[in-house]
Amino acid sequence: MSAAPSAPAGPTARARRAARMAAVQGLYQMELTGADAESVTREFCDHRFGRADMGAPGDPDEEFFTALMRGVPHHQAEIDRAITGSLSANWRIARLDSILRAILRVAAFEFIARKDVPAKVVIDEYVDIAHAFFEGEEPSFVNAALDRIARRKRAVEFGETPPDDELQF
Repeated sequence: MSAAPSAPAGPTARARRAARMAAVQGLYQMELTGADAESVTREFCDHRFGRADMGAPGDPDEEFFTALMRGVPHHQAEIDRAITGSLSANWRIARLDSILRAILRVAAFEFIARKDVPAKVVIDEYVDIAHAFFEGEEPSFVNAALDRIARRKRAVEFGETPPDDELQF
């Protein structure tokens, strides 16, 4: 969906992009340290936001960031099933790089629980985030995996019939 990274248009879009980037970093930190979502969320909001070295332009939308950080663990089983379903038969989610897992998990959460964000926006945003971390084939992998997940979770947005085992709103 996205050929190259692009800058978000307005202040709200920039704040959401920064929140997404921070959520990927937060999930990565949770995986490495075993910390829970609440403590990592508090740490980011209290000590990291507003610093220039966060990796995303502007201040993150703290409410959106908090929703992402709380939502991923809450929907973890459905998220991981969706990601697993997007992988080749011989791949397991555990084989993915930790950052790739974090990117896919936050994006999958948005497909599942943030119906206010169009699927194509979710794909574009997380492919751009993948470009921030990777220079190789990983952004293309993220694009393909998210496209497969989106077409299941948000089939109607693509003009497709939802699979029988997916609830569509």
